[in-house]
Amino acid sequence: MNARILAVDDEPEILRALETILRGAGYEIDTAATGEQALGQAALRLPDAVLLDLVLPDRSGIEICRELRTWTQVPILLLSVVGEEEEKVAALDAGADDYITKPFGVSELLARVRAALRRAGPPGGPVFEIGELRIDLEKHAVSKRGTPVQLTPHEFKLLALFARNEGRLLTHRMILREVWGLAYENELHYVHVYVSRLRRKIEDDPAHPGYLLTESAAGYRLVDSVRHSS
Repeated sequence: MNARILAVDDEPEILRALETILRGAGYEIDTAATGEQALGQAALRLPDAVLLDLVLPDRSGIEICRELRTWTQVPILLLSVVGEEEEKVAALDAGADDYITKPFGVSELLARVRAALRRAGPPGGPVFEIGELRIDLEKHAVSKRGTPVQLTPHEFKLLALFARNEGRLLTHRMILREVWGLAYENELHYVHVYVSRLRRKIEDDPAHPGYLLTESAAGYRLVDSVRHSS
């Protein structure tokens, strides 16, 4: 059975484009032009993923995201325009999984949807292989090209968090909550320091990272460097 996507946008042209692209890729699709319609559609027929515009005429995408997260964990991908950084980060903190900037390319849109659906699938084993990295959660062991990488407990916990969310944008506050706890939610420098330390250990060139990518004013994401460069 094909995955079902709920596309939410108040611009008819974008909604038609999303419907055409996703149907052409083999997905089933439901559409909504307002936040209330989106919530009603999702409740009536739960989608496998949601493409949600950040700015809607009746309610903000942040509100819709937060409400959906009270009862479902389906992937939510934001649609936003350049310059909405604060709103974008707030929505990610509210539970969105990723964002796609308008105007978007067809290949990027479909790749982000596929990645979100993969992450939402049945969990894999305790070993992640991402590019030339191998991360064994059970043994707390990391290697690159077969050579062990020595990490401190916090460095490993941070890398494990990224590995479990491969390809997903993690905001600074999400990282702080998961690795250090709520008491450190505003200590943003912790994230910068530890990401820098991780890059020195896992990247070929820490100044030009291929694994831990920075999303300006938002956070970081871990990607497969081989696939990313192809």
